[in-house]
Amino acid sequence: MSQADADRLIQMLERVPYARFLGIHAVLAGDEMTAVLPYSPHLIGNVHLPALHGGVLGAFMEMTALAQLSIVKYPAGHGLARQPRPVDVTVEYLRSGRPVDTYARAQIKRLGRRVANVHVEAWQEARDKPIAALHGHFHVTPASSEHS
Repeated sequence: MSQADADRLIQMLERVPYARFLGIHAVLAGDEMTAVLPYSPHLIGNVHLPALHGGVLGAFMEMTALAQLSIVKYPAGHGLARQPRPVDVTVEYLRSGRPVDTYARAQIKRLGRRVANVHVEAWQEARDKPIAALHGHFHVTPASSEHS
C-alpha cells in the first residue's frame, strides 16, 4: 500500500464520527489492512459477563469493510468517487467479545462497477477463532465513472 492509500484510510476513519467514538484505527502491512478496535469500558454491552456490545462489533466490521473499500484500486487506477453506502449487511455473532482489543480484516469478494461484495471477520487473541463475521453488499461509485 502506498502513502496515499494510508492517508486516504486515515481520512476516511476521521470523517466518520462513530469510528472516532469507537477509537477505530487501521494498520497497513504490505497489501493487507487490519482494523483495530481498542478496548474501552464504554464498549461493553453486558456488564455481567462482561461482553462487547453487539452493535459495536457490527459497526466495527462495517467500518472495516468501508475502510478496505476506501483503498481499493479499480483497473483504470482510480479509487472511489465517494464513500460507499451499505445496501445490505448480515452479521454473524460467533462468540462473546471479551473486554480486550479486537481486530478485523475485510476481503473484497467481488468489486463491480456499482456493487462490492465484502466479507469481514473479527477476532481477539487468535485470528483462527473469529468472534463475529459480516457479509455485506455496498454501493460503490468509481472515480472514473463520476464524469460519465
